Amino acid sequence: MDLTALISLPLGEIISAMTAAYVLCALGLAMHFGYTGLLNFGQAAFAAIGAYGFAIATNDLHLNLWGSLLTGLAASAVFALILGLPTLRLRADYLAIVTIAAAETFRYLMESGEAGAWTGGAEGIDGFGTEFYALNPIPSGVYNIIGLPLTDRQLWADLVSWLLVGIGALFIFFLTRSPWGRVLKGIREDEDAVRSLGKNVFAYKMQALIIGGSLASL
Repeated sequence: MDLTALISLPLGEIISAMTAAYVLCALGLAMHFGYTGLLNFGQAAFAAIGAYGFAIATNDLHLNLWGSLLTGLAASAVFALILGLPTLRLRADYLAIVTIAAAETFRYLMESGEAGAWTGGAEGIDGFGTEFYALNPIPSGVYNIIGLPLTDRQLWADLVSWLLVGIGALFIFFLTRSPWGRVLKGIREDEDAVRSLGKNVFAYKMQALIIGGSLASL
């Protein structure tokens, strides 16, 4: 039995940029459900919107890295508004049903022939990471990380991804311990009581939806 491969292969998945992406989605869900009580089953749609927004802005609109990043985040905020305005007055299972339906509708729409010219249909989009990898300060080569061979591009993507996870976690940590965050926790426990204190519960829910969705888009 090759113990090195047995250890290095799972380790490679643990530290990969894809795993970091899932962690960012989970941080967004922590904001939605963990702190606000929003049972959002459509987080995948926010992640997809961030990816499509970034890729389309890069390949078709020819924006730079930062412009594309802001486009993806702005697209997720617009989606949160469209999704939240008619649904955030719903609670528990009713909100879950609507959000998962919205995510599935978005997926089918992006794979349809109408949107395929922009999204690449079921095959997706590629070739939009050139500027990101051009910022890579790591010398070209293959690096052995605890028995795991990683190219300079993989190492750069992993480092940036986990840096974003760290920033996102700190952002959530401090935000939820602010007066704003304490209102969110009150909404989670009893939104009618919070409303009776004069707080605009709908506005707080919308803000939480946008923030959590933006983390997934990131």
